[in-house]
Amino acid sequence: MINKIKTVFTCNECGASQPKWTGRCPECGAWNGMVEEIISKKASRAIPAAQRVLQPLDRPISYSAKRMGTEIDEFDRVLGGGFVEGMVVLLAGEPGIGKSTLILQVLAHLKGERLLYFSGEESEEQIALRSNRMGISDSRILVACENNLENIIYHLDKQKPTIVVIDSIQTVYSNAYDNVPGSVTQVRECAGNILKKAKEMGFIAVFIGHITKDGMIAGPKVLEHLVDTVLYLEGGKHNFYRTLRSMKNRFGSTNEVGLFTMKDNGLIPVENPSEFFLSERKKHVAGSAVAVSMEGTRPFLIEVQALVTQTSYGNPQRTANGIDHRRLAMLIAVLEKRSGLPLRLQDIFVNLVGGMRIDETAINLAVLVAMASSFKDIPLDPGGVFIGEVGLVGEVRSVPLIEQRVKEALKFGFKPVYIPRANLKQLKGFRTDEVMGIDSINQLFDKIF
Repeated sequence: MINKIKTVFTCNECGASQPKWTGRCPECGAWNGMVEEIISKKASRAIPAAQRVLQPLDRPISYSAKRMGTEIDEFDRVLGGGFVEGMVVLLAGEPGIGKSTLILQVLAHLKGERLLYFSGEESEEQIALRSNRMGISDSRILVACENNLENIIYHLDKQKPTIVVIDSIQTVYSNAYDNVPGSVTQVRECAGNILKKAKEMGFIAVFIGHITKDGMIAGPKVLEHLVDTVLYLEGGKHNFYRTLRSMKNRFGSTNEVGLFTMKDNGLIPVENPSEFFLSERKKHVAGSAVAVSMEGTRPFLIEVQALVTQTSYGNPQRTANGIDHRRLAMLIAVLEKRSGLPLRLQDIFVNLVGGMRIDETAINLAVLVAMASSFKDIPLDPGGVFIGEVGLVGEVRSVPLIEQRVKEALKFGFKPVYIPRANLKQLKGFRTDEVMGIDSINQLFDKIF
């Protein structure tokens, strides 16, 4: 059998390959992202004994995924109910965000024997110190400072584990390749070999992943395609909360999020986000409004704060924490054009309390009302809640899942709840003093100011 050796150049960003180095990836356009790879090929052919039988799509196939819960409700929620046998998960996040801490807590709560933790970044003593600080002492958890693929595979064959954690996948290397750890070839091949082993033996594999300065998972894009689930742990290192998001999930929904707070003994699940984000809210203060946001299927109340003040500089400042700054610019333009508020020479600062970041448009109305309240220096009704998307002509547009949002607001004693009039037909059994439908921002301003 003849070996064929060739050199290709692979993009670090998207994984595309080309025979010549051009400095720029022809697929994604990334500059200086092409990494040289030496590939050894040998002729192969299909093995009849290993071929799968083709199945017609209309044939009934029974499949029941048995879930293995972790007893950490916020983590299980994001996974879709827990781990599945043979599942491969990629958990990514910024350095120091709490990835290793979270996965160590998961191991301590998981049922099963021989829970393996391979770390290429910390020694066994460092892992033990962290586990002692978190109050975790479990003989089932076996740790090793190991990042050689062949040694890891040896332990997998010998231990036959329930779950395997690789912290991090970018540090693992194989002796079969000359590339340095973290290169496209090493990450792709090492992850592929462990994934194949997980599917064959039925254990759960969790890869801890690095991210780049742009917030993308480091290494080839194919890494995200290989795994079953991609989770992001988000939140600034100086914030007291963490958000766990599912960006891909073959065994569940990608709409769910989990909320945690960072304590000395680890990440603590937030069971009631609404109470958490409104716990320190000041009433009867201009520039404060309450919105209802949906994270997956769960609604929660969040305070929107705005500060509008006369500028001291040539160009007014526009600062947004928690929402996209382009959306803030659009809402400011709507206030100026449709409501006649002279904001051209005003510094405007908008903040979502708690460091939360929300992309959905249902909080537009609350942001706009908070800015108007601060400009007019008129406090809003502390019981009012504002839900709705605001269009460019000043209309208030309908939003999805309105019933869940309204019920969440009323549960915490907030009323009235201002919603788009188009959403009223989806609600039944609510009094007019509890829910009020509006068509435009000017109609709302006539009611609240």
